[in-house]
Amino acid sequence: MNKIRTLVPMTLILMLMMVSPIAAQDVFPVTIEHKFGSTTITEQPQRVVSIGYTEQDFLLALGVQPVAVRYWYGDENDAIFPWADNYVEGDQPIVLNMPYGSLNYEAILELEPDLISAVTSGITQEEYEFLSTIAPTIAQTDDYIDFGMPWQDITLLIGQAVGKSAEAEALVADVEGQFAAVRAANPQFADHTVAVSFWSEDTYGYYTDEDSRGRFFVDLGFSMPEELMEVAGDSFYAYISEERMDLIDQDLIAIVNLQFIPGGQEELEAQPLFSQLAAVQAGHVIYFDETAENALGFSSPLSLSYALAAALPQLEAMFPSSDQSESMACEEGFRAFAGTCIPENPERVFTVTDSDLDALLALGIGPIGITNGRGQ
Repeated sequence: MNKIRTLVPMTLILMLMMVSPIAAQDVFPVTIEHKFGSTTITEQPQRVVSIGYTEQDFLLALGVQPVAVRYWYGDENDAIFPWADNYVEGDQPIVLNMPYGSLNYEAILELEPDLISAVTSGITQEEYEFLSTIAPTIAQTDDYIDFGMPWQDITLLIGQAVGKSAEAEALVADVEGQFAAVRAANPQFADHTVAVSFWSEDTYGYYTDEDSRGRFFVDLGFSMPEELMEVAGDSFYAYISEERMDLIDQDLIAIVNLQFIPGGQEELEAQPLFSQLAAVQAGHVIYFDETAENALGFSSPLSLSYALAAALPQLEAMFPSSDQSESMACEEGFRAFAGTCIPENPERVFTVTDSDLDALLALGIGPIGITNGRGQ
């Protein structure tokens, strides 16, 4: 993992060096196509107001510091999360506290923007038209459901709007290269299915591959059963009943809202409905700390590297590659373990330590014998 994280930034530096002459050739006016029509930007923006929930990351990654950003959630009162801290120069952007469906047009107007970036905002046609009377406004394309636009497309669209097309292309190539490196090193991921799930005391559900969190694991090589998308329909998520826990019980379960579960992992694993799932019993559940969960939710060129660093060690431990696991061949009915071949389903187990005895009994296995502690 360290090798990947060390090499990738150098790759980005080299790519930016190669494309920097092209970046200077971005010309205005430029017209951006989006779900509400098109927006013409006559000059390179100098005062960008970001009203999307994650757009600050994309702008900062392109070297554009927004005048103001929109608060989403969490303890980051400045709306700039740890992975983006080093990209802010001077004063922090002004934070606009505007809940979903509530825009403070007066506050936006007072900021005198020359571009309003609303690609990850989920704004309506009416909101777009009002914002456009303040400044040129860009939104997501109509190729995806609201909040379903891939980070690559967001990067390229915003890059075009701010005159940083070449830098945007380099960013996309860099981050995609990180995922490609992980897939190449872990081809075994492609043999497993995943459900990206959220839980509460009495609500259960999952995100599809139309959501950035679901797409993250698909981009790592895991597959998401088509039935999950069919049940969700036109949405990027679905709530399910206790009778449809099979939808969540895939080879891998990714829990992406642990910070919102009172009691956290311990409380979740104590829930009978959760603990009985095959993936849980196999230890194939991946958890994230609060910052990594936020990074996964942002799914930006800046946050994805952070999310990868949190996810990869867990995933490689659960699903080791052939290079990481035993390479020895065993006869039929046996499997490789710790450098030797053991039966697939041992029936007569002898243990030599009390700790092993405790572990076997906890698993419901009664050994045929145990030493007296002195090897006898």
